[in-house]
This record gives sequence, C-alpha cells and structure tokens, in this order.
Amino acid sequence: MIVTNTETVAGYRIVEVKGLVQGNTVRAKHAGRDIMAGFKNIVGGELKGYTELLTESRRQAVERMLGQAQQLGANAIVNVRFTTSAVTAGAAELYAYGTAVILEPELQA
Repeated sequence: MIVTNTETVAGYRIVEVKGLVQGNTVRAKHAGRDIMAGFKNIVGGELKGYTELLTESRRQAVERMLGQAQQLGANAIVNVRFTTSAVTAGAAELYAYGTAVILEPELQA
C-alpha cells in the first residue's frame, strides 16, 4: 500500500477514488510521564515519554486508516494528513486521514 501526503504519486495515475479513510486513537497521559515531564520543564530537554506516546499513537492511527483502505479495495492512500486535539484534561486524540485510491502505473511511451 502506497501512503503519501501528496495528491499524486509519480509514475502512477489514479484510476478510481474509493473515498475518505481515517484512523484515530485517544490516549491519556501517564502519571509517571507527567512527573518526568515536570522535571524536564525545569532542566530542559526532550520529553521522551511523550515522544514515544505520540509515535505509538501515530502508528496505531495509520494502521487503522490502512485497514479501512484495504476494506475498500484501495492500493494507495493519497493526501494523508494528521491532526491532534484535546479530548479532556490529560487525554488527546491523534487522527490520520486521507483519500483511498486505486493506482495504476503510467504507460511508458
């Protein structure tokens, strides 16, 4: 499955649009991560616990989006975007979405 944030894929043409596909996950912060983040706010540096949380959230949202595209019979997702939003204090949603399509290689002249 080709996944891209562009509207087209070089060397391919879109022959069918299957529709919008999406995947999301809602994650809550972890008390231990909050304590470590508090210390990092004092001394500075990367909040690795939150980086790992977001990386895992993105992976899960993309997997769910890919699952929808496969159910529709698509072989690619174009124009992929990510967004986040606060759901409640201490929890956030990561949302991935794009357009499921059927791609075919362009004919070489």
